[in-house]
Amino acid sequence: MTVPGIDWPRLVAWMTTHVPDVGEPLSASLISGGRSNLTYRVEARERDVVLRRPPLGHVLPTAHDMRREWRVISALADTPVPVPDPIGFCPDEEVIGAPFYLMGLVDGAAVRSRDELETGPEETRQLSERLAEILAAIHAVDYRAVGLEDFGRPDGYLARQLDRWCQQWERSADREVPEFARLVGRLRDRMPAHSAATLVHGDYRLDNTLVRQGEIRAVVDWEMSTLGDPMADLGLTLTYWHDPGDDERAGIPVAGDVTLAPGFLNTAEFAAHYAKASGRDITDLPFYIAFGNFKLAVIVEGIAARFRQGKTVGEGFDRIGSAVPTLIARAHRMLDQEV
Repeated sequence: MTVPGIDWPRLVAWMTTHVPDVGEPLSASLISGGRSNLTYRVEARERDVVLRRPPLGHVLPTAHDMRREWRVISALADTPVPVPDPIGFCPDEEVIGAPFYLMGLVDGAAVRSRDELETGPEETRQLSERLAEILAAIHAVDYRAVGLEDFGRPDGYLARQLDRWCQQWERSADREVPEFARLVGRLRDRMPAHSAATLVHGDYRLDNTLVRQGEIRAVVDWEMSTLGDPMADLGLTLTYWHDPGDDERAGIPVAGDVTLAPGFLNTAEFAAHYAKASGRDITDLPFYIAFGNFKLAVIVEGIAARFRQGKTVGEGFDRIGSAVPTLIARAHRMLDQEV
């Protein structure tokens, strides 16, 4: 069997030794939709599982950390936050060419388009409310109690995030993009002096969950999770949002148009529902949405650069780079609102 990113004989040998309860591996196939780490369905004799590994090339320092994803889903397995069943972690790059982990196959799908929803307006509203409630649940986890006390350094989180994503930009970007440097300066000047510390997902949106019949079965894609400011999570989530009438947002080919589905909460309603579920003050939300647009611009530029260099697989990469200047402009406008 030939599957890009997997050495099948070595994977079979590793699974037979380390996760025998899964049964004999039979086949593997790439699951479509991933824009960063690669995700595969592995069919086995006793149960099907999912394999996650880094992309095939251009892996930045600290990015695509499989151990990090493995650790957080293992820690959250017995909490109110729904995650896939952790099955096994392999740090040995000799097996398939990179560290990887296995998790249980969840009966659900990542929903990016309003056409993919299986629900009517009332159920869709409940789904979007549940999305806000699960984000609040992530931020309510006692990270010390679940063994994540050393999972990050919450003090100075935003300043380090700004520096980190600037470094990622410098390593990834292979073109000049106007207004990026000015945006970095404005974010640094407006940064809140103090922020709370919780577990944060780092890339929370509906298509980083698995949905079945209007129910969120699991939150996935934890590669950017850490300890930090929960409002940064909310700001990034709303960066992905597409409200009715926002024609500019329609030109950003990330996250789809699912939030336009009849019944789905709009940006303001989602923020208010999160505030109610979490009890948090969201007064500074415009700054955090600006920060979210900045972060997403860096992520998208990294994906686009890998595509231009022929070092990634997937659909839609030929268009994704056009979103970067638009995201930067939207961040500036959010900071203008904050004045």
